[in-house]
Amino acid sequence: MTLTWTLKPFADLTTTELYALLQLRSEVFVVEQQCPFQDLDGLDQQAHHLLGRTPDGELAAYARLFGPGRSYAEVSIGRVVAAPRLRRYGFGRALMQRAIEACAALFGAQPIKIGAQEYLRAFYESFGFRQQGAGYLEDGIPHIYMRRD
Repeated sequence: MTLTWTLKPFADLTTTELYALLQLRSEVFVVEQQCPFQDLDGLDQQAHHLLGRTPDGELAAYARLFGPGRSYAEVSIGRVVAAPRLRRYGFGRALMQRAIEACAALFGAQPIKIGAQEYLRAFYESFGFRQQGAGYLEDGIPHIYMRRD
């Protein structure tokens, strides 16, 4: 199955797109991971939003991208998520590859920093990210900072 990719600043998102991405983030980060947290952190308005949709229009993969100085000093990728029922198709890998390419197109070739859930270290390492510093807890979930130069 092939996804159709859309990259938009917050102001260009339709209400339907915004609803779908918030619904997917809530499904995974709040319900599936059993982690009540404030997903609406005031940063969405400063991000570019990468959405991958199936041929029937379902949101299958999503991430938000930030220029330097927004989330971290470096360019960054966050809220990386694939729809649970569609994970077997490798959309997470496709999403990260697209997100890295989109960061380069938007902000030029420069380092990218992420705050990753620790159990996904090997996944992000496969894209050239390397752990920086000690781990930390975020909303009760072990995380690590990672950077791709």
